Amino acid sequence: MSKKIQAIRGMNDLLPDASPVWQYFEAQVQALMKRYGYNEIRTPIVEQTALFARSIGEVTDIVEKEMYTFDDRNGDSLTLRPEGTASAVRAAMEHGLLYNQTQRLWYTGPMFRHERPQKGRYRQFHQVGVETYGLEGPDIDAEVILLSARLWKQLGLFEHVTLELNSLGSNEARAAYRDTLVAYFEAHREVLDEDSVRRLTSNPLRILDSKNPAMAAMLSGAPQLMDHLDQESRDHFNALTARLDAAGIDYVINPRLVRGLDYYCRTVFEWTTDALGSQGTVCAGGRYDGLVEQLGGKPTPAVGFAMGIERLILLLETLNIVPEEARAPLDVYVLGMDSATDGDAMALAETLRDQLPELGVQLHCGGGSFKSRIKKADRSGARLALLIGENERDTGQVAIKFLRDDREQQLVEQASLETTLERLLSD
Repeated sequence: MSKKIQAIRGMNDLLPDASPVWQYFEAQVQALMKRYGYNEIRTPIVEQTALFARSIGEVTDIVEKEMYTFDDRNGDSLTLRPEGTASAVRAAMEHGLLYNQTQRLWYTGPMFRHERPQKGRYRQFHQVGVETYGLEGPDIDAEVILLSARLWKQLGLFEHVTLELNSLGSNEARAAYRDTLVAYFEAHREVLDEDSVRRLTSNPLRILDSKNPAMAAMLSGAPQLMDHLDQESRDHFNALTARLDAAGIDYVINPRLVRGLDYYCRTVFEWTTDALGSQGTVCAGGRYDGLVEQLGGKPTPAVGFAMGIERLILLLETLNIVPEEARAPLDVYVLGMDSATDGDAMALAETLRDQLPELGVQLHCGGGSFKSRIKKADRSGARLALLIGENERDTGQVAIKFLRDDREQQLVEQASLETTLERLLSD
């Protein structure tokens, strides 16, 4: 017997009982982006490997350890995208979206990283991202943060997340700080774990982000980047926090917040939660003013963020704040009471779809006894069942059976069914 083929580890199926919550989340995001004037961009999931090596940085964990990279039949090195920013920049440059223009873009889709799978972190995962180009002031930094804050409010998450802020300063200020930080870590080398020793020569700022408790005391005494900022970056950060204060958005300044990708500068931020254990970051972003130039374009200010959908769905479910209507999109189940009225039931279902296009209508198919038809109606999750037998057909009526409420079955005229359903389903 041949071995059963299963999904690749860390790449999960989204089953029908889970998809309504995803659809609810995606609809909330899509509506929010429209309200803020952001336009959707869709990029391929496969890109040239060089795009990520040049943008993310060849000595980052993503490029060194986590990317799904392969040679195609032409011998070209290709990679499944591990994040969305580099692809968005590549597309914007390639199609002339950055020439004397500002852009506010958003995207959603799957990303791929070869990490150890765990709850809330998978090898194929999905992100929503925002990318803005051509705006260099702190106002756009504030806008993307306020946009994300509004999403938390829409989802009922605002009281469960915390905004953390930091500034990485200019490239020059960060380079000088890097030297100071390396000297400090060298003086405490005996405390560094294996990963930190490796990062000491490649990406020492990432050491500040270590979760190793044995290094906590040493890290708390490390020089802070905020003390080494250039004046322009300091002014930018102060103007950002002033705007957040005016908007009533609370935040915590976290001097150890550095982000894991080489292209960030100035503002960096994360939204975190303590409701998911170690998987606490639900949204992260910041400025990456040098990335477009790094990829061959003209210097272009840019700021954005990305959020993991799986982790946010997990948060919604952990806190039990998914609206019931998001789980049960089906409103009515239409059935003939026997095979003689199956055609009438189909006609009724189509009429309802014409009259009430927002209504979720499922038609019974597959025949069976009346008892089995009612059982299928109940299992469908619909609130109401609409029944047509020969008597109902001949008198132009429909029987309404309440599947979720203890109420008597009703007979209504087909001519008034539209208004009756609107009233019943709005209760």
